[in-house]
Amino acid sequence: MKNENELKELKQKEEDLKSYLASLESLAVAFSGGVDSSYLLAVAQETLGDRCIAVTARSHSFPLRELEEAQSFCRSRGIRHFVIDSEELSIEGFSQNPLNRCYLCKTELFQKIAQTAASQGIKHLAEGSNLDDNGDYRPGLTAVAEQGVKSPLREAGLSKGEIRELSRERGLASWNKPSFACLASRFPYGQSITPETLARIDSAEQFLLDQGFRQVRVRHHGNLARIETDPEGFEKFSAPGLRESVHQKLKEMGYTYIALDLLGYRTGSMNETLPAAALRNE
Repeated sequence: MKNENELKELKQKEEDLKSYLASLESLAVAFSGGVDSSYLLAVAQETLGDRCIAVTARSHSFPLRELEEAQSFCRSRGIRHFVIDSEELSIEGFSQNPLNRCYLCKTELFQKIAQTAASQGIKHLAEGSNLDDNGDYRPGLTAVAEQGVKSPLREAGLSKGEIRELSRERGLASWNKPSFACLASRFPYGQSITPETLARIDSAEQFLLDQGFRQVRVRHHGNLARIETDPEGFEKFSAPGLRESVHQKLKEMGYTYIALDLLGYRTGSMNETLPAAALRNE
């Protein structure tokens, strides 16, 4: 629970965010339906009204459930929403999963969003990275800078926890939504990405979500599926028959071995194999 001074500081950050957004005059928000972009879009619409639009990219690495949630959010708030096709697998080199995979993806994505924005007379683009994203390997942020895309949440100094708190105060259902990253992040760097393996991962994660897991990842290591989950997920695996059921289902999907990662869910776990120079963005 935050004290009075902390709450005042948090509210000031939101006011700073509104002032920053107002200065942009018109804005296209790259909208995934996640915690950060949902909060950003809600505040942007409140600040800019019809001069704010949402743009969501449809691709093999973006599950249908996430697209449907994004569409529902915009419908419920009367936000003009554009769904574009931005297929990462068609980008030269992307399917080989190089270290700059996210850079390749974000560069193409923002170029396509810019085209949509221009067709609607929108001046600026924005994405939803927050202050916490500064501390991880994020080559996509290089594309953000190169394409002139705004990062309002980072500008306002908002962390993930603060965004969740402000989202809850606004009554946004996304306030406690589990973190999500595109399905391409489930592959070790250098391992080829294909539509078939993306679909397999999507099906495996959907199966686990259907069993009641909330924060979960299925990391793809060839014929091995490494499951990451949160403490509540670990407890669920103690239920009679669940481990056997998960093993059988994922085996039917094509995995030979199914393992539970003892460290559990953490963002960017595939970055743990990267050399130190890459983590320093050298």
